[in-house]
Amino acid sequence: MRIGFDGKRMTQNFTGLGNYSRYLVRLLTKFYPENYYSSYAIKAPSTKLLITGVNYKYPGSKSIKSYWRSLGIIQNLKSDNIDVFHGLSNEIPFGLKNAGIQSVVTVHDLIFIRYPEYYALFDRIIYKLKLRYAISSADKIIAISNQTRKDLIHYLNVESDRIKVIYQNCDPIFFTKASVENKHKVQKKYNLPERYILNVGTIEERKNLLLVIKALKDIKDIHLVVVGKDTPYSTRVKSYIMSHDLQQRVHFIKNADHSDLPAIYQSAQLFIYPSRFEGFGIPIVEALHSGIPVIAATGSCLEEAGGRGSIYIDPDDEASLARQINMVLGNSEQRNMMIRAGYDHVKNFSDEKIATEIIEVYKEVLTHA
Repeated sequence: MRIGFDGKRMTQNFTGLGNYSRYLVRLLTKFYPENYYSSYAIKAPSTKLLITGVNYKYPGSKSIKSYWRSLGIIQNLKSDNIDVFHGLSNEIPFGLKNAGIQSVVTVHDLIFIRYPEYYALFDRIIYKLKLRYAISSADKIIAISNQTRKDLIHYLNVESDRIKVIYQNCDPIFFTKASVENKHKVQKKYNLPERYILNVGTIEERKNLLLVIKALKDIKDIHLVVVGKDTPYSTRVKSYIMSHDLQQRVHFIKNADHSDLPAIYQSAQLFIYPSRFEGFGIPIVEALHSGIPVIAATGSCLEEAGGRGSIYIDPDDEASLARQINMVLGNSEQRNMMIRAGYDHVKNFSDEKIATEIIEVYKEVLTHA
């Protein structure tokens, strides 16, 4: 098969959507190297984002980039004899059907519909237009969780048989245990405290970091490390920290090297992820692979990511969060049980299984072409 990918985020984005894109394409090149894979993007990727086995294509120097990505790309796909085009993040180009090219789109979440207050009006309009076109035109839709599948059916009336749920795993860098020397090196590099609970993710309102800060008042002898970039919501969080004299116990890391994250996770006592809503929750999977227990929030798909061994709390109940954190930190048997259950749960996210499921979707759309 000759597979084309929307390479926008694969070549430029260093966070969730970019990580998903590179993860999926790496799996396919690893387990199914016999296929032809090509990424179409308006910019060349940096050297560290290049994936062996992928051809990278760009528009001509005179092309209007937004036009090329939405429509002009069709000529490139036809010239390359692409069989299936995969939109990796909620959108596909116009005109694929008329060009005789089958298509698949991955939908990550419908947060901009469910929680419109978190998005600017113009962004919501553009996101919705692109998504509506993608789901009406694509031959198959991949949802990254059952929660996303249910939202597609509920909010956009998508037929259930057009949706295939395929989970994702985290970067393999989290599968390896960090050495004691590496942990010490990372601890010194970021000035990490001796004992800490961990939160990873952009510091935005939806991810609900303030709940953890509020709970910290009722938890003794532990620090909080937060890894993630700032947004305007960070001001509220830091104001609360100052007003409650917690600044000595909360440590922010804005630009952690990706290679240091396994040691940061593995040195933590507990991972906290109280997000109000996610499409899946990859940081939870990273934590489970890292051998630390997880407490997350109810209300979206985090139970799918964390499994039955993790603990889930109401995202508005800081007292419950504090109780659960104290319980896990004070009960080694409970903590060890959660760690063992986490290792068992992430077996559901086997790389080979996921790659095979993706390939089967491609074959299905070609069979029904």
